[in-house]
Amino acid sequence: MGIKIFLGVLLLANVLAWIFLVPYLSDRRLRRFQEDLLKGHYDEIRSMYTQMRAWRHDTRNHIQTVKAQLMLGESEEALHYLDSLESDLTRVDTVLKTGNVMVDAILNSKLTLMRDRKIPVDATARVPGEIGIGGVDLSVILGNLLDNAMEAVMAQAESERFIRIYIDIVRSQLYISVTNSMQGRAKRVNGHFLSSKAGHSGFGLMRIDRTVKRYGGVINRQSEEGVFATEVLLPLHT
Repeated sequence: MGIKIFLGVLLLANVLAWIFLVPYLSDRRLRRFQEDLLKGHYDEIRSMYTQMRAWRHDTRNHIQTVKAQLMLGESEEALHYLDSLESDLTRVDTVLKTGNVMVDAILNSKLTLMRDRKIPVDATARVPGEIGIGGVDLSVILGNLLDNAMEAVMAQAESERFIRIYIDIVRSQLYISVTNSMQGRAKRVNGHFLSSKAGHSGFGLMRIDRTVKRYGGVINRQSEEGVFATEVLLPLHT
């Protein structure tokens, strides 16, 4: 009789733990994930704001220089200065224009961070204005892919870092490919890749998978020594 009571109490404890503890842990993981997203957006906004202030300061200096040359009658020198300035602006202009406003916003905020962190990036993207995929869902998929790539790359020496991004329409599907360098080879448990972030269990990866599945898409991840690659195919519903 005592054993039955003990087993009953143990079963009840397990049921209560499942009812109350599991949702609590899930909420903690969700809060941590949301905090990471907010911190990432804060870093992106701060980086873009710093860049805008630098542009404003430089523009004022350029205007003053040209005005001084014109006041001194050095119109030819002023013209040469403007030509060189135009060349410099063309060279440093890294804004990527895909054709889709939401994709542009996500990509360019991440590209700004990558440039600040001295990560060499090769990015090509062509996306229609309307693709039938929600902005939040695009942010979940593309934002997490690029955040994960940056996280892995930043663990390496600068000389070994790289990220390649390719986005296009392939057979009426949105094709997203992100390849990045990394230390060693990505770890897998039960066929699933683990997050490289310390203290994280891959919640971002699960969010990507769930979002892709909801759109009837396909995701493929591959890891070799020093390289990690992710491909996503999402059917378009324009």
